[in-house]
Amino acid sequence: MSRSVPEWIGKTPDAKVPRRVRLRIFERYGGRCHISGRMIRPGDRWDVDHLIALINGGEHRESNMAPALEVPHREKTAEDVAQKAITYRKRSKHVLPGKVRKGRPMPGSRDSGWKRKMNGEVVRR
Repeated sequence: MSRSVPEWIGKTPDAKVPRRVRLRIFERYGGRCHISGRMIRPGDRWDVDHLIALINGGEHRESNMAPALEVPHREKTAEDVAQKAITYRKRSKHVLPGKVRKGRPMPGSRDSGWKRKMNGEVVRR
């Protein structure tokens, strides 16, 4: 089955989704929030959500969008941002040069702020 109208693709990632496209997305999901599964009733505030978030590599196109109630959408967006931060940290360990320090240094190592002299005395480095 082919589409009767071409798929909408945003020119930029922050391009506003037209009303006609919002209506098609709403009807494609049968008026249900894709996150909570609840029916979206008249008067409910809802957004168009990206199934794969833009910050995680998703595209700004109709096939990557679904209706979502405002509150669950905010929670999902926070999770998407947290996931991006985790991914960035992991990638930066492999790509960016330099030593990454974790937690406390091993006691007595050069990274600790203390050293033991030959006579047994412990002093600040």
